Amino acid sequence: MRKAVLALAIAACLLAGCSGSGGLFIGSSRPSQVDSAELQFQTPAEGDPIAVISTSMGDISIVLYPEYAPMAVENFTGLAGQGYFEGVTFHRVEKDFIIQTGDATGTGQGGASIWQNRDYPIEYTPKLRHYAGAVALAAASDGSVDNLSQFYIVSCPADTIDRDSAQNLTDSGLPQQAVDTYRQVGGAPYLDGLDTVFGQVYDGMDVVDAINAVETDENGRPLEDVSILSVTVGTYSAANATGSTSAASGTSAAESTASAAVSSAAGAAA
Repeated sequence: MRKAVLALAIAACLLAGCSGSGGLFIGSSRPSQVDSAELQFQTPAEGDPIAVISTSMGDISIVLYPEYAPMAVENFTGLAGQGYFEGVTFHRVEKDFIIQTGDATGTGQGGASIWQNRDYPIEYTPKLRHYAGAVALAAASDGSVDNLSQFYIVSCPADTIDRDSAQNLTDSGLPQQAVDTYRQVGGAPYLDGLDTVFGQVYDGMDVVDAINAVETDENGRPLEDVSILSVTVGTYSAANATGSTSAASGTSAAESTASAAVSSAAGAAA
């Protein structure tokens, strides 16, 4: 109940504005340094599970958090290994808010899971929040699809949470470290506790912003398709982190290592 009240209170004061910036947003016009101890703005550690989402507009590299969202990560990486996301479009683009994909039907009403297409619980943790660049599970707007393969990336701009809005967040009970980070990088704090955050963009936020800027119809669907070409699961290597593609080894060894990390985290959480 407290989470719901907090979410509604934050939504009431911030629904008109998000914000976005980033400490690890390599290759982006957003600020490159963020003074925050939040997990999402730490450089990925050697061997951390990552994925490169190659799109028709460029590559987006994300670090995954199987220790905090084991089922979401397992489903995402499992479907990626099956080639599920290849050719899937970004069916929803909300300016200065999110870009959404992961539905093979392209309608926003579909989705899949590696568990015979059954959905799975929300995995909320205060360790992961809806900052700009956060990767989170999405649900169909009519409630018919929940926690399957659809996901979105938060793409709010960096200048809409002012001092008064930040004070409202503090008054609503959000920890000060989270308030300060939202003030720096932006995001959608009113979604915290409602959706599962399972990853964070660390390279390619410029691609996210470019997708977020495409022309759409009145329903938020891009007038020209923007598609996922492939999703490559791997492990982070600082030595190779000179670009999205090289950071994630496409070899079966890297994918096996990432899969093992996901499975281990899922087992620990069970």
